[in-house]
Amino acid sequence: MLRLPPFELRRASTAAEAVAVLAGEGPAARAVAGGTDLWPNMKRRHQSARVVVSLMTIPELRGISNGDPARDVRLGATTLLADVERSDTVRRRFPSLARAVASISSPPLRNMGTIGGNVCVDTRCTYYNQTEPWRRSIDYCMKEAGTVCWVAPSSPRCWAHSASDAAPMLTALGARVVLLGPEGERELPMASLYRDDGIDYLAKRPDDLVTALLVPSAADAGHCRSAFWKLRRRGSIDFAVLSVAVALWPLQGPVERASIVLGAVGSRPVVAEDAAKVLVGRTLDDDAIVEAARLARQAATPMDNTDFQAQWRGQMVERYTVAALREAAGMDPGVASPRHRLM
Repeated sequence: MLRLPPFELRRASTAAEAVAVLAGEGPAARAVAGGTDLWPNMKRRHQSARVVVSLMTIPELRGISNGDPARDVRLGATTLLADVERSDTVRRRFPSLARAVASISSPPLRNMGTIGGNVCVDTRCTYYNQTEPWRRSIDYCMKEAGTVCWVAPSSPRCWAHSASDAAPMLTALGARVVLLGPEGERELPMASLYRDDGIDYLAKRPDDLVTALLVPSAADAGHCRSAFWKLRRRGSIDFAVLSVAVALWPLQGPVERASIVLGAVGSRPVVAEDAAKVLVGRTLDDDAIVEAARLARQAATPMDNTDFQAQWRGQMVERYTVAALREAAGMDPGVASPRHRLM
């Protein structure tokens, strides 16, 4: 049985109090919400902490507002994934986001994990997400205590891949993240929260706290066509080996604005800018969709760091991008639909 190492648990009553603990304790402190990522990582000795501050006792970080179609929707960082998935507001206004969240792990984990935790979830790699004795037996990789990335031994960087399912869809929809730090509150575009680095993958300070996610009204179902497709070995539980999130404006006619974001094929959600640009000004027909999918494949860098062969995953980037775009356009996707569906 894997056991947690000793640590001090503190329960914050306000977001400012949690930030003060993180700032005061420095690298020895970590924040925890549902714990579905941190606790297993600490048990496997991937991560360590002398002080862990719980965010689940902070009322201001919970909840979903509002249902007004003229206003952005605020998702509190510690809102349970299950509550996001089942929210009438999210389902009605952002159905593809609800679908993305419904694809995360399993019902028990969605009843514990939080939306803020999922967008900050640690990057993953076959050589990293193992027990401590296993990692020690082959020598530690760069993401922990070693100097070599076992995925690409000659590379100077870590290639662990982004594991969040919510992040690609939120990025495609143009969501913003609200951060609270010692200097106060600020907002970032969702895409700016991430770095292309398997180790230092979040572009925020360690004492910054994600307090909310803001999903813009301009991206809701009254203005935007969207879709989310996820590839994994099983129909539930497993992390993605590929995900595709698309958003298209407006609802009818030629595309005026498009966003295509890929998950699990890079150390951050990959914004396929060229693929999106090629759709602008065009009606979504087969030629446009196939061209966009080909450019999306060029943006992806699947590596040998997760399930299935990297070359095959690269091919599936095109197939899943075609399917997601066709679904968003109201067309037959052309391939079997993923099994994650809203209950």
